[in-house]
Amino acid sequence: MSQKQMKEAFVSNQNGTSVLEITEGLCLPALCILCRGLLIILSQQLCSSLHNSRTRFLVDFAFLIVPLVTTLTIFSSFVLLEYLVAIILGAGLLYEIYCRRTCYARMPFQKICEKFLKVSLESFPRRYAKTELYGTGAMDYGVGGFIFGSAMVSPEVRRKYTKGSRFCYLTKSLYSLWPLVFLGVGRLVAIKSIDYQEHLTEYGVHWNFFFTLIAVKLITSLLLIIFPLNRSWIVAISITALYQLALDFTPLKSLILYGTDGSGTRVGLLNANREGIISILGYVAVHMAGVQTGLYVLKKRSHIKDWIKVAYCILLTAIGLFISLYIVQVNVEVASRRMANLAFCIWIVASCLILLSSLLLGDIILSFAKFVIKEAAVPCSWKLIQSPTANKKHLESTVSDAKRKEPTLCLITAMNRNQLLFFLLSNVTTGLVNLSIDTLHSSTPWALCLLNLYMFTNCLIIYVLHLQDKTIKFW
Repeated sequence: MSQKQMKEAFVSNQNGTSVLEITEGLCLPALCILCRGLLIILSQQLCSSLHNSRTRFLVDFAFLIVPLVTTLTIFSSFVLLEYLVAIILGAGLLYEIYCRRTCYARMPFQKICEKFLKVSLESFPRRYAKTELYGTGAMDYGVGGFIFGSAMVSPEVRRKYTKGSRFCYLTKSLYSLWPLVFLGVGRLVAIKSIDYQEHLTEYGVHWNFFFTLIAVKLITSLLLIIFPLNRSWIVAISITALYQLALDFTPLKSLILYGTDGSGTRVGLLNANREGIISILGYVAVHMAGVQTGLYVLKKRSHIKDWIKVAYCILLTAIGLFISLYIVQVNVEVASRRMANLAFCIWIVASCLILLSSLLLGDIILSFAKFVIKEAAVPCSWKLIQSPTANKKHLESTVSDAKRKEPTLCLITAMNRNQLLFFLLSNVTTGLVNLSIDTLHSSTPWALCLLNLYMFTNCLIIYVLHLQDKTIKFW
């Protein structure tokens, strides 16, 4: 077999891992963000060594990137142990911060919590390969999670196109697609021209994820013209239910799996790209669910206690969806990324809600740490401001925090600023590594070193651009 054939065989016929293992991994990023934030707050009390750009980058990389890389590689069998270490570290840092608090030093813990719940907020800014047919993998979650996340902050949710007619809205939506067309065609040409290894059953011969994003955007733009935004959840449920019925009671499933002739033909545009084209329906449903979630989450709320309720409601919804997922997988069909069926859509939405609730909880804990430490400056979703009913002698130091600019030394902020560039850079460097190194026969230490170097290089480029106040955008 050639090197290309060996790599194609290596990524084919995977069955994924359990839903539980993927869910376990989803909460780890929130714990890493929390521990890193608490460490920054504590360091501001003890020293100032974490306030220069080089040290902050290394701390961010060590806390935000390295744990995720090791979880997906050498520590994949010890995820619960990583959780235990992260929880103990976070609890220890939080306890130390509380003991060193500069605000409410003589006030009982219960009274501090009561005051914290009343504090006002300025705003809220806003097994691991892809499976072959059935199953759940970390990379399967990635594609669905991207669609769900982008829908949460879509122009419709942010009311960006509120002015003008529906035709004007549709025109703006269509115009916004040209970067995706450029990237989709560019990727297709690049892959074919260098004879890069492909996984045909992922999307098909010519299709790729950029084309799926284009189709999803087109269809959802039309749906959101017809249906009210706050009824997006009804559209999502209707699409997934009807699509699953079509898979079960029509030849649609057979078409996806075996083509029009029943023997797996790739002749003709539909047969060549049947997985990518037909699975669009599932991703449209995920997008509409993301729109509904975005409408709920991005509502203006003025108090911490309101966001605690949000996190609670999202977590309850996620638990309900996981129960539904179990019922569907037992009685209807197992999750399949290739078809983007009902179970897959439920799994994606439930997993996204678990991740979202854990991130909210982490931000709430970070906000509490900022609440009890005077002049604490740490990247967080909220700026705390003075509660009108607060006692004047216990004036929260977060008033001045709300007035001053948030610290810019943050790897997450850097990634958010140039998301598309980071995605493209990661894809290009992945291709370069695969073309220049025999990854299939690399030793474990070398592979781990290479992965961390790969992430370090990509993160460093994005971080330097952020420090130089540069946003790369060509549309």
